[in-house]
Amino acid sequence: MLPPLVFGLLLLVVWDLVTRTGAVAEFYLPAPLDLARYFLDDVLHGDLVDYTKQTVWEALAGSGIGIGVALPLGYLIARSELAAAALQPYVAASQAMPAVALAPLLALWIGYGLLPIAVLCALLVFFPILVNTVLGLRSLDPDVMGAARVDGVGWWGMLWYIELPLALPSVLAGVRNGLTLSVTGAVVGEFVMGGDGLGQLLSVQRQEADTIGLFSTLVMLGLLAAVLYGVVRLVERLVQRD
Repeated sequence: MLPPLVFGLLLLVVWDLVTRTGAVAEFYLPAPLDLARYFLDDVLHGDLVDYTKQTVWEALAGSGIGIGVALPLGYLIARSELAAAALQPYVAASQAMPAVALAPLLALWIGYGLLPIAVLCALLVFFPILVNTVLGLRSLDPDVMGAARVDGVGWWGMLWYIELPLALPSVLAGVRNGLTLSVTGAVVGEFVMGGDGLGQLLSVQRQEADTIGLFSTLVMLGLLAAVLYGVVRLVERLVQRD
């Protein structure tokens, strides 16, 4: 933990010097201590936690949808050359569509509220999980797979006891990246489709030119993404130990 702490401390020192010397006006860049006080007060006495809960719910709902689609589709692509040839070009093409462009269409098709935002999150989560699932399954040792078949292991036993455990580190790496992207999807969805999360709060603060409020919300988004990333990373380490 020492390298990121030292780097973060250096950034704070430079940031504080920039604001103290007046190189950048506080309207554009609030001082670190002022921001810390504002953030703490907003967490303890403001509505920041309530907005955060809504964004977390949207991100987790979208992640659940994305994982539920990406895992079986990834298995199909990894194990079927025909499915890979048929589906991979469309999967790759889907990544050229920006989330900001898809959000109005989702609002038109599905409406407003949790569901279209969750779907938008799922679209962002889907691709890294799919790619890592395919990569993990295709990189399994063929000798291990062959030995299991010789021992009479069936399809379900092969999947549950051999393929899934061996490919799990790669799958979790995709889930880790996907979860962090789900926060972005939730914010983009709230920008376009409304809602009661951090994206909506950012829109209000932008309109009011509330710079320190914007920074406070961005800090919360960064912490949220870091926590989700860290939780999955912890699961990865536990899996690797086992």
